Amino acid sequence: MMEFKMDNQFMLDCLKELIDTPSPVSYYEEINPVIEKYGAMFDLPVTYDRKHTAYITLDGEDNSKTVMVGGHLDTLGMVVRRIDDDGCIRIRQLGGLNFCSLEGETVHVVTREGKKYSGLMVCQSHSVHVFDDARTLERNETNMLISLDEDVHSKEDVLALGIRHGDVIYPEPRFQYTEKGFIKTRFLDDKAAVAAIFGMVKYLKENNLKPKYRTLLAFPHYEEIGHGGSYIPPEVEEFVAIDIGLIGPDYDGDEHKVSICCKDFATPYDRELTTRIINQAKKAGCDYAVDIFYRYGTDGSAALKSGNNVYAAAFGMAVYGSHGIERTHMDGVENTAKLIAAYVLDI
Repeated sequence: MMEFKMDNQFMLDCLKELIDTPSPVSYYEEINPVIEKYGAMFDLPVTYDRKHTAYITLDGEDNSKTVMVGGHLDTLGMVVRRIDDDGCIRIRQLGGLNFCSLEGETVHVVTREGKKYSGLMVCQSHSVHVFDDARTLERNETNMLISLDEDVHSKEDVLALGIRHGDVIYPEPRFQYTEKGFIKTRFLDDKAAVAAIFGMVKYLKENNLKPKYRTLLAFPHYEEIGHGGSYIPPEVEEFVAIDIGLIGPDYDGDEHKVSICCKDFATPYDRELTTRIINQAKKAGCDYAVDIFYRYGTDGSAALKSGNNVYAAAFGMAVYGSHGIERTHMDGVENTAKLIAAYVLDI
């Protein structure tokens, strides 16, 4: 067994900074500089493709083969769909939002000029004192709206703020870390994976280790709507998507474990690569589970569906309450970072 000692405080600090930096699907302007900052910590430059995916390249012991490890930066969000005559904003979702978890939440609207405005996310039947169906009306993108924290009373008032159709919207993340090691926040999907990737990088750098093969670290922006991993650099032979695991009746994973996904909604993952990762989890002493996930996909399956000629696999920390206020444990992040290290070192 090979022992990996990860810097949990570093990963926690990294995670909080990532969580607190907004990056709803397609909005990369604020989060990409954070990736550049963490790359610079380890003297690693960041490059981009035309989808604004950030890449960090790790030199390998054997550069004749290239593998890729990816954690997506995009999070669930919304865009302005319509401005009502009374100044309320109607939305379209970016990704699979659970609107029940958003009711009563503070959200932020970002204009194309970079102005930000806060607002309250509510159901149109927002009060039990006023509406007969306040408790029963379905919470969906038809019935939810945003009331801006501004003195606006008409569509013209909102337009005067510079808000237009297509402006992105994101909710408050509400990051919390408990004395028992639990992390509760929005957007663990997938920023906990990104923090684990940087935890692996820190371990390699501090121990003067190189990956077995040339390794690309990829940080896409469109996973939540299905095409983050649709483009893979042509030299990549293996792609391991680091993404959340799920918790439920069919699953063996829990918040302390790293979940290895052998099948998602679209496809089984490569048998040889997945078996190799399971064996690496054993050698690294990871607390792990192997599961199949139903209402779930990763950039790995997006890569396969788009016709990329790669072996694909997926794993990551299990998360309770996905696509709402999510919860995992620092143990899960640590086990994920250990397994990433075991994979890139090919133990």
